[in-house]
Amino acid sequence: MKFEFILYVRDQHRSRNVYAALLALQPVIDVPGMTEFDLAGCKLGLMPEEGIAKIITPALPHPSMGAGIPRCEVYLLVDDLAPFSERAVHAGVQMISAAADRSWGHRVVYFADPDGHVIAFAQKMQA
Repeated sequence: MKFEFILYVRDQHRSRNVYAALLALQPVIDVPGMTEFDLAGCKLGLMPEEGIAKIITPALPHPSMGAGIPRCEVYLLVDDLAPFSERAVHAGVQMISAAADRSWGHRVVYFADPDGHVIAFAQKMQA
């Protein structure tokens, strides 16, 4: 089994650039309608809202109706928060919560991408 998670985005080009900067990765697929990043065997996809709306509406609301409302979190466990936090700041994404030790044993910093999806960079706390 392989895993792929897809975020619905307003502007695929803009989101591709933001995630490429945040992750310091180039997409493995970047075609009209889908951008994918390989995250150590798991893929993160970016699909335009208008594209998925053709499939899911009218059975479900148009994805743009949830714009800016936090609907998911991309939680990435990394070895060092600093470079990821620096890239996020340089990419212009909004910081939601500064790096802090959390009760579950991770030090985590939270950002929001241009569509309001929450991005968390986490690092195991030192024992």
